[in-house]
Amino acid sequence: MTIIEDYIRKEPEERQSALTELYHFIKQLVPEAEERLSYGMPTFYLNGNLVHFANAKKHIGFYPTPSAILAFKDDLTGYKSSKGAVQFPATQELPWSLIKKMIQFRIKENTEKKK
Repeated sequence: MTIIEDYIRKEPEERQSALTELYHFIKQLVPEAEERLSYGMPTFYLNGNLVHFANAKKHIGFYPTPSAILAFKDDLTGYKSSKGAVQFPATQELPWSLIKKMIQFRIKENTEKKK
């Protein structure tokens, strides 16, 4: 069991499915990323922190850094967001295409940072 799977296993049963889906979705997009817990949250690390996610009472928090929030601000108008985070309501399907675009943005950003 990975450190992220262990995190998910400790969350409420009704959230484990969505969190597991998100975990596998990110893992599939960035198989080379290192998996960690950072700030107590599942974190994918590739040339620095790539993205974090976490369970909250009424939402799943997704943390793609302030640069991604700014880059996708028009796509995030239907969600509560802050400087580096977006809240996806627990009652809705996760916006997979938006999550994918933000992850790809972060991969590019972190890869270019390394050069």
